[in-house]
Amino acid sequence: MYDVVLLIEQGLSELDARQVASLHDGLDDPVAYHVLLPVDDASSHVHAALGSIAGYEMIPPTHALSDEALARLDAELVEEAKAGLARSLTLLRATGRRATGELTHGNPVRGLVRAAADRDAREAIVLTGPHAVRDFLHVDWTSKARRSLGIPCLHLIEHETFEQQAGGNA
Repeated sequence: MYDVVLLIEQGLSELDARQVASLHDGLDDPVAYHVLLPVDDASSHVHAALGSIAGYEMIPPTHALSDEALARLDAELVEEAKAGLARSLTLLRATGRRATGELTHGNPVRGLVRAAADRDAREAIVLTGPHAVRDFLHVDWTSKARRSLGIPCLHLIEHETFEQQAGGNA
């Protein structure tokens, strides 16, 4: 079995699933993907939203929301992530590949490293949107993973063809 751990920022599109599977066409061993989809917590989303509206000094952080409201937001985020993961697994399986997956909490790169070790993965793929500044500064998920993994780690841009990624066109 050729095990690949796939860290995704959001649910896969049909294009994403086809392209990921195409990377392993022609391998002698059957390919199995293990998909990781991070789940943010509600307080992180609230902080980000409030920070984009006004400065931290102007609007108090999450204690402006009740514990119940944060719990509802957390539950919604988990349900959205579960649905995205289920769709992603369905799309990968439609390519004829085996696919399992899980939601990760906390640091997604740590989750990737753990999953790769647990499965004795042969490679890792990180599929995210374009993050030019993070990529340039090497603080993106792929750069961090490469420093921790002893296996090849490929970074792909979600929802773009390989040609678009190679040419830098969106």
